[in-house]
Amino acid sequence: MIKAIAFDLWETLITEDAQTARRQERLRLDRIEQVLVARGQSHSADRIENAYRKLWHRCHELYWSEDRDVPCRRQVEHFLEGLGLDPASFDEASLDEIEHAYAHAALDILPQAVAGANETLAHIRKQELPIGLISNTGRTPGYVLRKILDRLGLAQSIDVMVFSNEHGECKPRVSIFEQLRAGLGVEYQEMMFVGDNLYVDVYGAQRCGMRGIHFIPEQRGTAVAPPVELDFTITPDATIHTLSELPEVIERMRNA
Repeated sequence: MIKAIAFDLWETLITEDAQTARRQERLRLDRIEQVLVARGQSHSADRIENAYRKLWHRCHELYWSEDRDVPCRRQVEHFLEGLGLDPASFDEASLDEIEHAYAHAALDILPQAVAGANETLAHIRKQELPIGLISNTGRTPGYVLRKILDRLGLAQSIDVMVFSNEHGECKPRVSIFEQLRAGLGVEYQEMMFVGDNLYVDVYGAQRCGMRGIHFIPEQRGTAVAPPVELDFTITPDATIHTLSELPEVIERMRNA
């Protein structure tokens, strides 16, 4: 019996196109530059952008490639190191300002809800099924993503949210699914997980004993994880191309 439904976030419940991503990036870089100048650290825009781009590869090398994650503050420290600066030389207020500039761009230039997300969550709520969410966060930390979900009208439908930068590990690690399961108060075999990534979402859920639903949106945004080469085949329990198909899948599995 299915007693809870859980979702991936990016490209499953929310998405953003390339233009939105570029605007967010420009806002993030401009604000960081302003904070640094105000703190007596003047660097060219090109140098800041270069450190910003190297940061992504640095985090992937150190953490994400091993399905680990770190708080947003650690990303900021790596960014400053990329500029040749010692994070320990900055006071707490300065680090807070830089982190705010880095983290909040997606709140000021919002992504959008995936078509049917609000309606699908509302339908599940009417079935009195608890709803969970897990997100591998990237540049935007959990404390900002919660605000984004609230702005988009999605937060009120979600009972438990787990974010990799707060948890310390990413999907498909079992521990992050375990935090969600414990929060929802159900067993793995009573859960269904919906996500766009066959490996981190479907495989990650199935290895725990959950049903894994592969969502293949008709149009993808920019938040797509790089492909992973596998020596095994992943077979989802169901595949959908619009979120409006999900209630029928839930009903079928609840009655199976």
